[in-house]
Amino acid sequence: MKDFVKRFRAEDKAKAQENSRRNFLRNSALGGLSLGMIFDHDPEKEMEYITQKVNKSSNPSALKITDVRIAVIDKAPMTCPLIRIDTNQGLVGWGEVRDGASPKYAMMLKSRLMGQNPCNVEKIFKIIKQFGGQGRAAGGVCGVEMALWDLAGKAFGVPVYQMLGGKYRDDIRIYGDTPEVADPAEFAKKMKERQNLGLTFLKMDFGIQLLADIPGALVGGKNWDVKKQWGNNPSAKGNARSYSWTKHPFTRIQVTDKGIQYLADYVGTVRSVIGYDTPLAADHFGHFDVNTAIRLGNALEKYQLAWLEDMIPWQYTDQWRQITDAINTPTLTGEDIYLKEEFIKLIDAHAVDMIQPDLASSGGILETKKIGDYAEEKGVPMAMHFAGSPICFMANIHCAAATENFVALEHHSFDVPWWEDLVTGIEKPIFNKGFVKVPDKPGLGVELNEEVVKAHLKSGEMFFAPTDDWTKIDSWDRDWS
Repeated sequence: MKDFVKRFRAEDKAKAQENSRRNFLRNSALGGLSLGMIFDHDPEKEMEYITQKVNKSSNPSALKITDVRIAVIDKAPMTCPLIRIDTNQGLVGWGEVRDGASPKYAMMLKSRLMGQNPCNVEKIFKIIKQFGGQGRAAGGVCGVEMALWDLAGKAFGVPVYQMLGGKYRDDIRIYGDTPEVADPAEFAKKMKERQNLGLTFLKMDFGIQLLADIPGALVGGKNWDVKKQWGNNPSAKGNARSYSWTKHPFTRIQVTDKGIQYLADYVGTVRSVIGYDTPLAADHFGHFDVNTAIRLGNALEKYQLAWLEDMIPWQYTDQWRQITDAINTPTLTGEDIYLKEEFIKLIDAHAVDMIQPDLASSGGILETKKIGDYAEEKGVPMAMHFAGSPICFMANIHCAAATENFVALEHHSFDVPWWEDLVTGIEKPIFNKGFVKVPDKPGLGVELNEEVVKAHLKSGEMFFAPTDDWTKIDSWDRDWS
């Protein structure tokens, strides 16, 4: 009886499958017949209809760069040159030159990019990286590299983080940088406002420029314009000179006990308002020597800062090691370092407790991930420095998502109301309760909002004007013989 039931069920299943097959063939034939009738048996129209949802502008192996152009937006929060790379398939890639860098750093690369397949990101990077340098000089190479990843992601239909090996996190923690205010009580209120935005990580400025007008706070402060922490022009005030071209130890500026106490009390005022649940980091301090850095670090220890940033130039590996060994607050540097090799020197020497590459000057998305991966193997955390438009911001978001030892990403533009409007294609607000959601759309996950960009172009700049003068190669570029 059981055998009979099994055989009956098997025969019944076979009949059902045969009926299903016949119905499929019949419907297909009718579908073909109906399409033929609809399009009057025109094969080209039928094919166009059948393939209407197929991505016809993404044949990665045949993708070629056809143009590179620049548009410069202002005060977002800094001057931000945006890069547009066009291709023969209509795909457009977006990148960004680092704040403060000339867009010419990117345009000089155009002749080396024309005709290249942008999907060969690492190959192209190895061709152009010789044209980058430490600090802002790397801006063009890094901006182009971002745009190449955007194009590659769009060509293959995947987000950039996926091409980096996948993501460790769905949401990226943001830390808010906050420019200083002379009055510590007013500055503490401003920091509280940042905290009320939902930020779970803060950074503050409290450099020696705060001490410029306090008698007895600085030794040698009258010889330099200590208020001009960034900038290259000599001051017109007396004999004081800008010290931006003079590295920290050579100014011989020292901070007295009075000055040290003032800065410590300034931080204490902020801590009394924001509390200790939120990590609080310190930005640049101005130019002083190693001994002063150690004295200041020890004075700030009780406020449990997340890190002390760029106390001396990054090049001084041995001096950084002295500072790091002498204080208990974590030390950090890296925003002006280009390529992984210099980070490796700092990490291997245990010179700093943390690193902070700026993706727009460290070598771009892949190089920054390589830097982070090396640091992770050595037990060193990585924060990420950033000040720019949402284009570079999203490049950072993908890199942060794909790097295990990532801590937090800097954000400067909380006070720029139109900042998020510069891009489309992403859920708004981009920043939400201290975090940014990692986008899953192809490439960087955003497109430029042309109308908003046009409304905020730097004075005298054109919107992606032709750049034909940069098309022809005029030098022998090979860096070896």
